[in-house]
Amino acid sequence: MKLDVGILVPNLLDMPALARAAEDVGFDCLWTSETQHDPFLPLALAAEHTSRIQLGTAIAVAFPRSPTVLAHIAWDLANASRGRFILGLGTQVKAHIERRFAMTWESPAPKLREMILAMRALWQAWQGDGTINFRGEFYKITLMTPFFNPGPIDHPDIPIFIAGVNEHLCRVAGELCQGFHVHPFHTAEYIRQIVLPNIAQGAAKSNRTRADLQLSSHIFVATDDAEREAVRAQISFYASTPSYKAVLDVHGWGAVNEKLGRLAAHGKWDEMPALVSDEMLNAVAIVAPREELPARIKERYAGLLDRVALYLPFVVDEADKWGELVKAVKGA
Repeated sequence: MKLDVGILVPNLLDMPALARAAEDVGFDCLWTSETQHDPFLPLALAAEHTSRIQLGTAIAVAFPRSPTVLAHIAWDLANASRGRFILGLGTQVKAHIERRFAMTWESPAPKLREMILAMRALWQAWQGDGTINFRGEFYKITLMTPFFNPGPIDHPDIPIFIAGVNEHLCRVAGELCQGFHVHPFHTAEYIRQIVLPNIAQGAAKSNRTRADLQLSSHIFVATDDAEREAVRAQISFYASTPSYKAVLDVHGWGAVNEKLGRLAAHGKWDEMPALVSDEMLNAVAIVAPREELPARIKERYAGLLDRVALYLPFVVDEADKWGELVKAVKGA
């Protein structure tokens, strides 16, 4: 099992030191996310200041960008990192696409599937003779003059991971992708019942198997009382989203989603954590002393996930503690 790290980058000036520290600790991949800042800019700096660690987005939101824009960004980062870049994409949810990004929400799984095919057509064109004639339901790309063609690179086979919660995106990942980002709001049983069967169903369409892609996730852990209650609050936020009800339904907790949704709609955030029972908390998060985390992580996720990252901020001043965790999880 690979142990990765997610890094929030409030200031790009901090990224070189963060990236070097993450590589020195021994993490396998450094993931950035699209929350308060752009996810790609930090990785350009990380590529310059590291040599081993993989670099990826977990995730970048796909639909505010065109396939051509994403293809150019990924091409340059793959080249700058000498093949260490992983393009991780997510659809986000309707409210954010329409009200935060001011874009159109439509057919998320088919549209993301087509976006992947369009990007690969562009990469093939740039690595080849420059000719492109991609015509789909959502995207049409038929123009690529030499002036806009970046040309071939040494590492053109860019891995694509996508994120999702429901079965349709699992199937797209199984069919087309090198990896699938399991949402942090998950349980082991949800992975068994929903994710893996649908990954396999999608893979069968392309004569692939589960072994052809990696499953990755940022996982909730809580090692003390303060972390436990912080995780409970974060779970209550995710569990209030209608799109994530599938996770709760596996355990018969669907009614909690509806109650949390009503509270969220009225801005009653402080009342929401109380609806997350200890049973729910322990199903979603690993609650254990820090010294027990490596064993508990492997116990829960062996055979389910290929790579994990903790849903905790990486603190450079605690590099020694992180290093011990890396060695224990990876069996060094």
